[in-house]
Amino acid sequence: MANLNELEKNGAFLDAIPQVPQGRYAHFVLVRETESFPLFQTDGTLNVIRVRAGQKDDKAISRLVMFKRKQSSPERLTGRELLRAFGVIADDADKKCEYNSEDFCKHCPDCIHYGYAIGDQGAEKSKVLTDSAFSITPYEDSHKAFSFNALYEHGTMTQKGETRSSFGEQDHIVPQVFFPAVETLRDPTYEGFVYVLGNLLRTNRYGAQETRTGKVQNHLVAICFTNGEIFSNLRYTQALHDVLGEQAAPLNPDTVLEAAASAYRTLIAQEPVSRTPEYLGNDLAQLAADVTALYQSEEKTRAFLTALDTKTRKYAGDFGASKKKGKGKSEN
Repeated sequence: MANLNELEKNGAFLDAIPQVPQGRYAHFVLVRETESFPLFQTDGTLNVIRVRAGQKDDKAISRLVMFKRKQSSPERLTGRELLRAFGVIADDADKKCEYNSEDFCKHCPDCIHYGYAIGDQGAEKSKVLTDSAFSITPYEDSHKAFSFNALYEHGTMTQKGETRSSFGEQDHIVPQVFFPAVETLRDPTYEGFVYVLGNLLRTNRYGAQETRTGKVQNHLVAICFTNGEIFSNLRYTQALHDVLGEQAAPLNPDTVLEAAASAYRTLIAQEPVSRTPEYLGNDLAQLAADVTALYQSEEKTRAFLTALDTKTRKYAGDFGASKKKGKGKSEN
């Protein structure tokens, strides 16, 4: 059974982060499952798009959309929490890195892997590739409107004889809605791979109002290393729909994951790329368990983050932007 140590030694990774693309890709094939009532919205309404139901089923349906920043930003912030906890970024002048500001440090693992743009003062293109994900089930079966109110501290909306008019209604995505997705790390080093995969495994809140709702479980379906990009999220979702057929919501998670593995095998066989190594089933479970065990050990986590920081600082020193200040924003 494959494990993380074998993967590190089998030539899947680059020794250093390259300046120019080398045509090496690590793909994390996922199904994101809602476990509460998240909000993936723009301007106060859920994001919805009308597309074909499947590749074979050509009827049009409306699907919920999880835009790319709704995926990458929470994962990026999870990683930054870890970097801060282990002192890789801090308030020291040499380690200061403020998210989405003029004070991006331009050399930490977050800046180098997820990118930044600071006006005309420099930019780093993200090495983590994401795209919008689409719900398997139609919008009509995947959301529910809830009323809300704003209570006073004593638990009612009335105080001193006056009643608040703070009533409203908000559409929420319901639990057990599934968003197939592919997230890709370009030109991976071993440390970068563990960092990005760790962010996927450790992030479990997505969308607006994430302090109150938004729990999402990321299920790994496959990890494959290729010499090119692979199928899109929409194509993956449509292929999954074809495998599942017409099923009433909520879908059974085990059934969805079995269908996801089947759809992956069908689609990856059509891609004009080599895929070595490739992890599915028990091999994938062992790899994920090894990464989980690494993060459960403070000593191992500190050692790998130190090595990761060393490689990103080396890359920044050799190829990175200047240290001039300017207005900053992330390049997720």
